[in-house]
Amino acid sequence: MFKASFAFVTLAALTLSPIAAVAKDKPAAAPAATATAENGKGVYAPIDYNMQDDRDNILLLDLSNGQRVAIRLMPQWAPNAVERIKTLTRQGFYNGVIFHRVIDGFMAQTGDPTGTGQGGSKLPDLKAEFNPQPHLRGTVAMARAASDDSANSQFYIMFYPRFALDKHYTVFGRVIDNMAAVDEIHRGEPPTDPTRIVQASLADQNMAPPPAPAPGTAKPITASDLNAPIASDQSGAADGQQSDDEDSSPQ
Repeated sequence: MFKASFAFVTLAALTLSPIAAVAKDKPAAAPAATATAENGKGVYAPIDYNMQDDRDNILLLDLSNGQRVAIRLMPQWAPNAVERIKTLTRQGFYNGVIFHRVIDGFMAQTGDPTGTGQGGSKLPDLKAEFNPQPHLRGTVAMARAASDDSANSQFYIMFYPRFALDKHYTVFGRVIDNMAAVDEIHRGEPPTDPTRIVQASLADQNMAPPPAPAPGTAKPITASDLNAPIASDQSGAADGQQSDDEDSSPQ
């Protein structure tokens, strides 16, 4: 969700128009920065991977691949970004939104209801909250446009580390459960068959995962079907012609 250029090379890859933003095994506790009065540089405390702790700060994403991802939100790192994500989640803003920019070996970006990488919420953009948190596998951060202060609703999840992004984007969380489901998000800019956030919720809302879509029941193909004559198509599609009401403009 970055619109601008990622340090022209890497940074450009994460801008809004651009960013646009572990298997189920839980990684060893990673460092989390929390500023203290004793040490101006901050003290690093481990991220809490316990799903029963501080459930108001666990974001649950139920994806269209049928799996649920848990993200630990860290208000100590970026209080305004965390509050924005929680506000939009409670409003149901992210429900049905696709991952519109997914780059293999890099990150998956979502949070734009238009699916173009150019959209956002009606809330005002946020001031940057750049912090010392590194862009590791599972890091979650706000996407933005060229301006540092343009983050709104879009965010991204890192597939692999990319330290060139550090202190250029607001990191606000880390995947704490089922990174394998993130790995399964369909790639593309945008993907031809995008993965969706079916439901986003906070753990303390105690919302059950939505029911999985019923598998399609295709009618079996018989020998009669194969031998049947091809029906004519009034639009001309069967013989390769284009109907008058089709859009022939380049996409």
